[in-house]
Amino acid sequence: MLSFEAAKARLETAGQSHVLQFWSELSAEESSALLEEISLLKPEELLEHCRAAVEAASRHSSADGRLDARMEPVPPEFIGSVRKSDEERLKMWGDEGLLQISQDRVAVLLLAGGQGTRLGVPYPKGMYNVGLPSGKTLYQIQAEHIQKVQELANLKHACRCTIPWYIMTSEFTLGPTEKFFRDNEYFGLCPSNVVMFEQRMIPAVGFDGKIILEKKNKIAMAPDGNGGLYRALVDNKIIEDMERRGLEYLHVYCVDNILVKMADPVFIGFCVNKGADCGAKVVDKAYPSEPVGVVCRVDGLYQVIEYSEIQPETAELRGPGGELLFSAGNICNHFFTRGFLKEVAEKFESQLKQHVAIKKVPFVDGEGNLVKPTKPNGIKMEKFVFDVFKFSNTFVAFEVLREEEFSPLKNADGAPLDTPTTARRSLLAQHYRWALAAGGNFLDEQDKPIPPKHSMTKNKDPPAICEISPLVSYFGEELLSVSDLMTDRITEENVLLVSCFQTKIVLQKEK
Repeated sequence: MLSFEAAKARLETAGQSHVLQFWSELSAEESSALLEEISLLKPEELLEHCRAAVEAASRHSSADGRLDARMEPVPPEFIGSVRKSDEERLKMWGDEGLLQISQDRVAVLLLAGGQGTRLGVPYPKGMYNVGLPSGKTLYQIQAEHIQKVQELANLKHACRCTIPWYIMTSEFTLGPTEKFFRDNEYFGLCPSNVVMFEQRMIPAVGFDGKIILEKKNKIAMAPDGNGGLYRALVDNKIIEDMERRGLEYLHVYCVDNILVKMADPVFIGFCVNKGADCGAKVVDKAYPSEPVGVVCRVDGLYQVIEYSEIQPETAELRGPGGELLFSAGNICNHFFTRGFLKEVAEKFESQLKQHVAIKKVPFVDGEGNLVKPTKPNGIKMEKFVFDVFKFSNTFVAFEVLREEEFSPLKNADGAPLDTPTTARRSLLAQHYRWALAAGGNFLDEQDKPIPPKHSMTKNKDPPAICEISPLVSYFGEELLSVSDLMTDRITEENVLLVSCFQTKIVLQKEK
């Protein structure tokens, strides 16, 4: 444990001695907690962090310079596409991906540091239930996807493979996530193959360069963004664990996308086939001003440019066929080789751009009273996972269908987009399409056919509710046998769960 004198010296070196101003008022337990927090702060890093925060905030409102003239789209030879590729090519990529999975060379890495605050819940997003008939949470859906794709690789290559699941949490989400997995017996996965680790927390800084106290004995801290991954890989010896397991390829994604394809064999195979060390799934922008980042090149280096950094006239630019020139929307769904991750973590992490968020941060005033500010008073710094693209030697993008692979959960119901309702409808619409493609027919309560509907919006539920367990099908495959079992009819109040229990496929009505 750090002593008071050592803590005082450390803070004085960084110009932050005010952190101990209430020391005489603290209990033994409170002072111990504060010393523990200070022990994690290195004086030189803290000094630089506070200086950089103030400097970044001062230029936050002014543009760094127009990027538009320096932007160019990703060259066609470095883009793959589900929509534009024939079945033979997609199968080739998928077979390559399953081969790599069968050889225990693939893992998935989940970015799960965020809480469900914007959803109105006090627990991690991955524990959220969007209201599916099964009641499954995001974590359970993802765990079952891992089991299914392992099964597909095992069947194809007569093996017994494992896809390790690395989960990066934060101070706020680690404990609840660990307990949730234990309580649910890791959703059928082997606990030793679910590796949770914590990203770094960094202090919030006032406009005067002083770190903010949220309590008399606690510094206001925040996760260092999903780009904190690279520092966390080193701090928690995750790279070493990957090397020990013989892993070569990582699929990295954010927790809140209900349609994410875990360790997608087609994406993995495409990236391996292209010899890529870094790749990004993208979706076609829905319209020019859609508020998503764009994957492109700036001064010859690959980057994600935020929509707010692009002028409207640039966003409107179109190619010869009428398509948007800058159409590659970023969905935080990435491929990395282990070698690339190691290089970034060891050589380039300190060069990652610091992004600024000006926030209202509760604090204690000089009298020790808690103040909840009515206007922004603090600077939170964070790094983004995609800011490593520029260090790649061979970067590729892979365009996927939005309706099949991207429906994020960010806002509580009542917001226009990215809510539990839109996420639920996206998944149920996907499963409805799969059932139709497998030859299923839906009947209403009077045994009358429900006319199939192949195009749906997020504003309405599909004509019939059909939830297909990931344990039954990964991307709509193997449903012909299910439809045979259903005698080509899906009925019972338009609600059906196709669930897998042990080795039997059964049909179960919603209770």
